[in-house]
Amino acid sequence: MKTDVVIIGGGAAGCLAALSAAGTGASVLLLERNQKLGRKLYITGKGRCNLTNDCLAEDVLRNTPCNGKFLYSAMTRFPPAAVKTYFEGLGVPLKTERGNRVFPQSDRAADVIDALLLELRRKGVAILQERVSDIMVKDGSVTGVLTGRGELNCGAAVLATGGASYPGTGSTGDGYEIASRLGHTIIEPKPSLVPLETEGDTCRQLQGLSLKNISIQVKNQKGKVVFSDQGELLFTHFGLSGPLILSASAHLRDMQRERYTIVIDLKPALDEQKLDTRLLRDFETYANREFQNALDDLLPQKLIPVIIERSGIAPETRVHSVTRQQRRALLETLKAFRIRVTGPRPLEEAVVTSGGIKVGEIDPGTMASKRIQGLYFAGELIDVDAYTGGFNLQIAWATGKIAGESAGRYVRDDGFGG
Repeated sequence: MKTDVVIIGGGAAGCLAALSAAGTGASVLLLERNQKLGRKLYITGKGRCNLTNDCLAEDVLRNTPCNGKFLYSAMTRFPPAAVKTYFEGLGVPLKTERGNRVFPQSDRAADVIDALLLELRRKGVAILQERVSDIMVKDGSVTGVLTGRGELNCGAAVLATGGASYPGTGSTGDGYEIASRLGHTIIEPKPSLVPLETEGDTCRQLQGLSLKNISIQVKNQKGKVVFSDQGELLFTHFGLSGPLILSASAHLRDMQRERYTIVIDLKPALDEQKLDTRLLRDFETYANREFQNALDDLLPQKLIPVIIERSGIAPETRVHSVTRQQRRALLETLKAFRIRVTGPRPLEEAVVTSGGIKVGEIDPGTMASKRIQGLYFAGELIDVDAYTGGFNLQIAWATGKIAGESAGRYVRDDGFGG
């Protein structure tokens, strides 16, 4: 079997690469190990598919702390505005929500995948459920790929197998091994956008409790704030999860050597003076109760015993006996609830993988390998990763488009298949 371009991996980057290669007139074969394309797309944005961020290309680069400059060419050629136009052209109406996050109007990730599938068929891209074990090279150029069916000859290959997060979706790190055997350097894959494990028993006590509209600051061991935002988090048996924590984790770049503390403001809508006034009002209402029974109007039931313990006020203390100094200790506990981070959860639980193929070995204008002719890379496999908010999918679309177009032009100019 012979084709111009083989795309290895049917995720976001692979689908765009296949469509872009086909757009150059090349014959394209898309190989995906799963029965369905876009398995990881189904779970992005809680099943709604946050497919990009409605911002300028420069903003995407600013939100890509790992090798953002490498993406300059790809991002300026296929910025968020172009991604929006592209998907609306495929019949997927979009909407923009808080934080400039872009979703399908239907709130269904399946609509994005269905539109891509329809376009792949329309453009004549052949799709096979196959796992690629290796890329064949002769005299420094790609000649084909090796699958369970044997050898498939081709003039160019785009490796877009994803990282090593969510292995159930097919991202098991195979692409790293293939690229490594071809002489590429792999920056150690690490989890990013990942839940965090914490010190002590506090989070286990609060397991299952979700807090909305709270704010956090993450401080390093020198006390410098490395991340702050407002939103939602979840206490778990191992530590912390939820949107705020996933966002924060992308800023904690060295959790093996650096110690971080998360400082939670449980009442961000109230400054200290207003919160003190609120406490005084509640204390007046429940003046004759025990302290442990006077916080129901202020906090979720599950949180109350932990707050009481941290405040240092004896639970059985009568509210009218609470001193000004004790009330101050309670206020400080509510405005600065501290939890020490011990590390990230395993890579398998991360939303994206940090690390991958070294960007210095890839041409940023074409996504071509600098080591092997006819080999291209796209998506999470490359050592670039961004903060949450649609930026990582934007990277997948942009690098996939450039890689596919470049691969298609390469085989056309090279005259493969003749």
